[in-house]
Amino acid sequence: MPEQQPLLTYLLRRGDDNLILGQRLGEWCGHGPQLEEDIALANRALDVIGQARNYLQYAGEVEGKQRTEDDLAFLRPEREFVNCKLVEQHNGDYAHTMVRSFLYDAWHLPLQKALTKSSDEQIAAIAGKAVKEISYHLRASSDWVIRFGDGTEESHERVQHALNSLWTYTGELFVQDEVDHVLVKAGVVPEMAPIKAEFDRTVNEVLTEATLQRPADAYMATGGRQGVHGEHMGVLLAEMQYLQRAYPGAEW
Repeated sequence: MPEQQPLLTYLLRRGDDNLILGQRLGEWCGHGPQLEEDIALANRALDVIGQARNYLQYAGEVEGKQRTEDDLAFLRPEREFVNCKLVEQHNGDYAHTMVRSFLYDAWHLPLQKALTKSSDEQIAAIAGKAVKEISYHLRASSDWVIRFGDGTEESHERVQHALNSLWTYTGELFVQDEVDHVLVKAGVVPEMAPIKAEFDRTVNEVLTEATLQRPADAYMATGGRQGVHGEHMGVLLAEMQYLQRAYPGAEW
């Protein structure tokens, strides 16, 4: 078993990624472009929040301070969240939301597949369940990117604009620091090079079919893994954490 702090940090990163994305997707509930898609988005939000709960529950066990997944979700300040910046970006229009989901899904699926082989049995079990859900998520987000890109002139422009805007947040997905290096050596987590290769393959295939231009790899925004977030994060947490902050210990 590796040192507990690297494992705890890694679990928080996986949990926070999904928790924040789930909150963003949940904001669409009642506002989807059509009834079926409205329900589908809500279900996807529940899927990733369920994945977040599994990772955060395990993080609480590793931490050993008797904090539950709810404590970690609702009672940490912004600087203690270690999600990637991609998931915290505002929803924008529907093309923007779908591109954000697609880029995350294209990274998330190969990562979770690799984690099914983790030497940590609990991580492997969490990932095994998640893979089934994420496979559907990637199909759905890919279909929407293709539909928008190969659709009308306006839909093509909107989805290309979204892609150009969000691409700067993709670099952070593949950065590995000392936390990762310790866990890679222990066989708990994978190297990122194969994940990046699979991400590139998926992105290139979908963008080609969507007649979209892949942005150049230039400046990449980072810092989320160290708790440094953008302007949208504070507003998101204020809404997500309001009930527990206003009524500590409240239960349904």
